Amino acid sequence: MDQFGSDFLTIEDEDGTEYELEVLSTLEYNGSTYMAVIPASESQDALELEVSILKSAEEDGEPILCAVEDEEELQAVYDLIMDSLYEEEEEE
Repeated sequence: MDQFGSDFLTIEDEDGTEYELEVLSTLEYNGSTYMAVIPASESQDALELEVSILKSAEEDGEPILCAVEDEEELQAVYDLIMDSLYEEEEEE
């Protein structure tokens, strides 16, 4: 996982295809780190795009990002991230 500044990262899937993502928000929840991301190439109004939630984990000592499989966990994290994004927007 390569970091580009604080708001962009590049991930690679199992097939070796690279994707550049824009990080909208990072959240600590139940001892894990989650990120709300959108494809970087579609940097229009973030609220109109499909937001993906990725969970930071380790595999063989390497940091990886993976999809959240548990529906309840995903919904809880999604709600918390959306609340924080709307709070940031209202403060501007």
